[in-house]
Amino acid sequence: MKNDPLHGQIHKTAELISKAGKVVVFTGAGVSTESGIPDFRSPGGLWSKFDPDDFTIERFLYSPETRKRQWKFLLEGGGFAQARPNAAHKAIAWLETIGKLTCVITQNVDDLHQKAGNSPEKVYELHGNMKWLKCLNCFERYPLEDLLGRFRGTEEVPSCIRCQGILKPDVIFFGESLPEQTLKDATYAASNCDLLIVIGSSLVVYPAAYIPLYAKGGGAKLVIINKTETSYDANADVVIHSGAGEVMDGIVAVLQKLEISCA
Repeated sequence: MKNDPLHGQIHKTAELISKAGKVVVFTGAGVSTESGIPDFRSPGGLWSKFDPDDFTIERFLYSPETRKRQWKFLLEGGGFAQARPNAAHKAIAWLETIGKLTCVITQNVDDLHQKAGNSPEKVYELHGNMKWLKCLNCFERYPLEDLLGRFRGTEEVPSCIRCQGILKPDVIFFGESLPEQTLKDATYAASNCDLLIVIGSSLVVYPAAYIPLYAKGGGAKLVIINKTETSYDANADVVIHSGAGEVMDGIVAVLQKLEISCA
C-alpha cells in the first residue's frame, strides 16, 4: 500500500537523492546475500567451512595446509565467480548512469558492483577483490579464473609464475591493514558528499564502519538500509529495516517518476 511506512521511507530517500549533488553508497554483506553469497557467519558462510584463524595473515604465510584448504575452497566455487548482481547492485549502478553517484564504498569482495555496471574506478573496495590472486613476493596479480582453469583437476597449489612466491587471494586477511589509498579516497568521498546511503551493513567492522561518521561530520544526510538495527540508526535521517533489493527497486521507481535527468 502506498501509505505504508516503507513506502514513505522509500519516497523520502528518493527525494534526498534527487536533491543531492554528490551521493555515496556504502555496501556490506547484506547486498551480496541476495545474490546467493552467504555472509561469513550464516549457515554455509565462510566460518562454517573454515576456522577463522585460517584467515589471519600469519596462519596463511606459515601453514601450507591452510593455503591448500583455501585453494580447494576456491576450486569449489568459493571465489563467487558464478554469482550475479541482484536488484540492489543494478539500482546502485543506475544511480551512476543518471549522474548522481560519486562512488561506491564496499566491504564486499565479490566484484558484483562492477558486474552490475559501476565503473571500476568508482568502486572503492576496502577489503579487496576475490577475482585476483596476488604474489606476496613480487606483487604480480593473476586473474583467479585463469589459474582455476589451469590447476583444476590437480592436487597442486599454484605459486607465482614469475618468482614462485606464495599467491594469496587479493583480499584483506585478519592482521592486515586496509589498502591505504583506497581508505583515503573513501574517507574523502564520504566527508565531501551530500548524501551517504548505507546498504546491507551492520556497521560493526572497523575502520570501515567509520564511514558514516565522516559523512555526518561533513554535513551529509545519512540513509541506512539494513534488515537489522545498527548502532548508527539514531544518527540517520532515514532508517529502513528491509531487504536491499526490494528497497532499492522502490527507490528507482520513485526517482523515475520524479523524472530525474542525467547530471
